[in-house]
Amino acid sequence: MSEPSHGESAEPAEPVGWLPRAAPALFGAGATAVEAYALLTVDVPAERWISALTVARDELGCDYFDWLSAVDEPGSGFQVCVHLVALPAGGGQLRRLVLRTTVSHDAPVLPTATGVYSGASWHERETHEMFGLDFTDHPGLDPLLLPDEFEGHPLRKDFVLAARVAKAWPGAKEPGESGDGGPKRRQMLPPGVPDPNEWGPLKGQLPAAPARTARGRRTAAGGERPARRTRSASAGSASQRKAEADRGTDAEEGSPEDGSGSPQSESQRPDPRRSGGDED
Repeated sequence: MSEPSHGESAEPAEPVGWLPRAAPALFGAGATAVEAYALLTVDVPAERWISALTVARDELGCDYFDWLSAVDEPGSGFQVCVHLVALPAGGGQLRRLVLRTTVSHDAPVLPTATGVYSGASWHERETHEMFGLDFTDHPGLDPLLLPDEFEGHPLRKDFVLAARVAKAWPGAKEPGESGDGGPKRRQMLPPGVPDPNEWGPLKGQLPAAPARTARGRRTAAGGERPARRTRSASAGSASQRKAEADRGTDAEEGSPEDGSGSPQSESQRPDPRRSGGDED
């Protein structure tokens, strides 16, 4: 079978899930689709974002807008996701669609979806606050959740979680923090929380954390690890063997034995008063 030449087009892709046509034929070049757990996910280039939303509403019947948000993917950019639903007509099956696109960290700009779904207005305001994405032609990207004096975008991966550095938690949360003199456990900083000696009001004022020496494996005198002691159930533990030896010692001291090695009873012991008495 000969392969298609440079001028010939490859065989068209098959439609995925409940799509009537293949993703590139429906959403344009560069679109891909995958279905898992009754959820259809379609990825489109950023320049086809609005046209893909229009196709989902007009051709696929996704007239219910659920939510819009983003994910900060280090190394690739911000992935903007929208969840749409095609409501069943006449007792049909509910169809769900996640439409996604990616914008770079250097230029996080995307056209607003409010012209297709008016309910996306608040969701784009929240995404603008949390990730710093700009939605062009949005009616008003006013602050929605954060106070006016807040600086930065808290859902970005590079955002510094400085709450515990600037202000300690109330009460003693870790051993040694209550001032009772107890040993302090080694603290583990979660991702995004910087070292208070490197960032914050106490920068450079705290002593360096003491180095912890690694525990080595026990070795014998010759450098080899000592062999593990093994014993059977009948042998018992070391304390049991010692108790048995003590009982045997007591028996030897309190019970004299005859020549055969068995203990002698009172009736078998010779009477010293009778020995030599008949000679007199």
